[in-house]
Amino acid sequence: MVGPRSAGRQSLLVLTRRLNESIVIAGEITVTILEIRGDHVRVGIAAPRSVSVHREEVHAELVKANQAAAATTTEDLARLPRPGG
Repeated sequence: MVGPRSAGRQSLLVLTRRLNESIVIAGEITVTILEIRGDHVRVGIAAPRSVSVHREEVHAELVKANQAAAATTTEDLARLPRPGG
């Protein structure tokens, strides 16, 4: 195990795990190393259904889409088709 590192404003805890070893987060999320092949590591995540788990790039796209949807203006609403019309 390696100690915490600073990653921007958050602290980053760096851990070393071998094949089939796990870490537990908050007592309910388990991350297990399933396969190591060259530069690729397959990770298994067991988490409650209430916890969203996404790859970082997918999470970034979701945040971007949510921000765009939240930026909707009344002009945007006026362009929507009206029911029955």
